[in-house]
Amino acid sequence: MSDSAPLVYVDVSDVRDGALEELKGAFERLVEFVEANVPEALFYGVYLSPDGRRVTVVHAHPAPRSLERHLEAGSATFRSFADLLTLRSIRVYGEPSEKAIELIGRKAEALGCDDVEVQDAHAGFRRPP
Repeated sequence: MSDSAPLVYVDVSDVRDGALEELKGAFERLVEFVEANVPEALFYGVYLSPDGRRVTVVHAHPAPRSLERHLEAGSATFRSFADLLTLRSIRVYGEPSEKAIELIGRKAEALGCDDVEVQDAHAGFRRPP
């Protein structure tokens, strides 16, 4: 795929006991913040497992700079989640910049996660919006 292929970011966390309601509010505020401060993001979604014990965050970006901007803008907020969840994994699909990889590493380290993987695009297509 070409350099213009979008990037998809997915992280999975366990919700700490008793933190679900506080975490829901924190994610609602984070979604509002991202929507206002990362206008080029194509998508941002937070998904809760039916039992409320696991949360998955998915976002898509048209280019590496958008992912960088998201990670830079949200870095303080990500750290504020440390008492509410346990980050289990981060997956990035596409070709992020070195800066984005560095920022992802910092986020993972701050939240105690060592399962980070970037998968380069192999095949696919992109339709114009």
